[in-house]
Order: sequence, then structure tokens, then C-alpha cells
Amino acid sequence: MATHLDLEEQEQLDQLKHFWNTYGTLITWVVLLVAGAFVAWNGWQYFQRNKAAQAAALYDEVERSTQSGDVERIQRVLGDMKERFAGTAYAQQAGLLAAKTLYEKGKVEESRAALGWVAQSAVDPGYQAIAKLRLAAELLDGKSYDEALKQLDGNVPKEFEPLVADRKGDIYMAQGKRDEAQQEYRKAWTGLGATSDYRRLVEIKLNAVGVDPKSLAPTITVTPAAPKNS
Repeated sequence: MATHLDLEEQEQLDQLKHFWNTYGTLITWVVLLVAGAFVAWNGWQYFQRNKAAQAAALYDEVERSTQSGDVERIQRVLGDMKERFAGTAYAQQAGLLAAKTLYEKGKVEESRAALGWVAQSAVDPGYQAIAKLRLAAELLDGKSYDEALKQLDGNVPKEFEPLVADRKGDIYMAQGKRDEAQQEYRKAWTGLGATSDYRRLVEIKLNAVGVDPKSLAPTITVTPAAPKNS
């Protein structure tokens, strides 16, 4: 019996050796690849968390600088964020925040550059739309009407379409193009919700260009019920 077991064990051992000689290298590589992928994933997760933390710290620095009005520091920190963390939401938010303060401090070109960067580089289309709207407003204030309209070309998220139409209406009004302004204000009013406070502002603009907002409301037709046979 012992000899039989020894022979059986030897046969199993020989089969195992044959299997390992045939597939051992492949199995080793698969194990190494899986382990490597796991380590790489953990490393990537750590890198992303660390990157986000650094970007958040710089955003806080931009925020503090805007509160103190330190224009030079705003530009320096924003430049650092653009170079190191351009793809993060923190950098895009910092660009919008910095642009507002720069404009208020009379740094018009620097403000436009910050907004232009967000409009071109932001991953989130919402941030892009906000930057374009603000940049168009600054250009409108500077009477650069054609350039302002150019900023509003292209697609934006649906929720921003009424705001784009409203801004276009403002630009056309500044150019004295009343018909075009009417058309854009109509789009803006129709696209905004009935309870939107912004819609009331558009109503004032519509009245100013001779359009009664009530005429834009959908007409509800009531069909009288057919008489019942007695």
C-alpha cells in the first residue's frame, strides 16, 4: 500500500512538474501583472488625492488673495495652478475667481486672459460657459461687440442657452440692432423657467424693445365638450 501511495504521489508530482514547466512562466507573469496593476492603481489613487489636496490649498490661497486685493499674488498663484493643476476643477474655479477681482482692480487684460484660459481649458462645459458669458460681458463693457459675440459662438450646456441668448441680446442692443436683440430676448424668456427671477429681468428688456412678454406665453386652446344626446 505504501509503495502504491508513493508511486501515486510521484505520478502527481511529475504531472505538477510538467504543468509548471509548461505554464509556470505564464502564471508568474500574470501574477506579477495583476500585482503590478494593483500597486499602480493604489499609487495613482494616492497621486490623485495628493494632487487634489495641493490644488485645493492653492485655490484657498487665491481666495485669500482676492479678499485682500493682492493682485500680484493672485496672478502668481493662478499661474502656478495653470502650470501644475490645469485639469482640476480647483484651477478652473480659481480662474473665474481671479478674473472677477482682477477686473474690479482695473486689470482688464489680465482678467480677460484668465477667463479666456478657463473658456479654452476647462474640462467641465459648465465652467467653460460661465467663462464665456463673463468674458463676453467684459468685452461688451469695452465696446468690443464683435469679439463679445464671438465668445458666445458654439454649443453650451442646455441650461446656459437662455443666458447666452440674453447676453447676445444685450450686445445687439448696444449695437443698435433692435430686431436681433428682440429675437435673442425672446429665446431667453422662452428658455427660462416661469418661476425664474432672471426671467423677470428679461421681461424688462423685452418691454424696452417693444415686446409684450405675455404674447410669448403658449396659448391654451380649450375645446368645448360635445353636447350629450338626451
